[in-house]
Amino acid sequence: MDVFSLTRALVDIESITGSEERIGDYVAGLLEPLFSRFGGRVEKMEVEPRRNNVLACIGEPRVTLSTHLDTVPPFIPSSEDGEFIWGRGACDVKGIIAAMICAAEKLLEEGVRNFALLFVVGEEKNSAGAFHAARHPRGSRFLINGEPTENRLAIGSKGALRYELRASGRMAHSAYPELGESAIEKLLDALARVRAIPLPQDPVLGPCTLNIGQISGGRAPNVIPDHAEASLMFRLVGDPAPLREAVARAVEGLAEAREILCIPALKLGALDGFETTVVAFTTDIPAFGGAWGEPFLIGPGSIHVAHTSEERVPRAQLAEAVTIYQTMVKRLLAA
Repeated sequence: MDVFSLTRALVDIESITGSEERIGDYVAGLLEPLFSRFGGRVEKMEVEPRRNNVLACIGEPRVTLSTHLDTVPPFIPSSEDGEFIWGRGACDVKGIIAAMICAAEKLLEEGVRNFALLFVVGEEKNSAGAFHAARHPRGSRFLINGEPTENRLAIGSKGALRYELRASGRMAHSAYPELGESAIEKLLDALARVRAIPLPQDPVLGPCTLNIGQISGGRAPNVIPDHAEASLMFRLVGDPAPLREAVARAVEGLAEAREILCIPALKLGALDGFETTVVAFTTDIPAFGGAWGEPFLIGPGSIHVAHTSEERVPRAQLAEAVTIYQTMVKRLLAA
């Protein structure tokens, strides 16, 4: 298989989270004749109706290459030039799927056994596919997870702590503000206190960061607002407990802080001879919970163009990733 044409074919299948059925069927259809030719097997693992993980195994899998099938919206069809393949999912993560499949084909032709491919649904929303796979392990001792790291081995990944802040007030005519209670002003005061929280640093992962991503509230310019909300996310570099306590103190008396999501920060495996990096984004790795083995994180493309209208993956990195995945599988099997 050709990694460039396969990348384009995958990009051209719309697979926004929740609509992974077509790409799952396509990938399973590619893998079934390939793995069966060498005595392997392909399985669809139903996560929800019309949403399946795809697992391909040869022998007893000890090393698993894995990434996700879904993308963020909107769908953007593929195109290419001499340097890049473009389109939604080009780097996050259709090119990675293609590189893993091409690496598996070469490994099978070399007689390598006891490895697997695992492609999961839902990473961009709630890691539903990875959580499902964690409940159905196959004995794998090493997990090579694919995300865009520019083909550098990520030795650390920041976590995420997401909150919704809600403030309540009392409506009144804006000409008589003393008769009401502004929920927006209370929310702004709470956010100012949250922004003043000293954030920790980690020698490997770097600084914890905060993003206030959404604010809403109020009814009209001439009405004192009785409600206001904000969504915010910390990128964790360590234990979330002190940060939880600091947020609770900051909003006390002003707003309610509801925790929506917590994904821990991770320190990941390294291998001699691989250039390393640290990434600030989260992955499916915490959802796997170690059930598929010790995790490694690497893949072609830059996270800085993922989720954008300029998403693309360098052709040179795609070709390099095929060799990287082959090398890692063989080294980890030998280990």
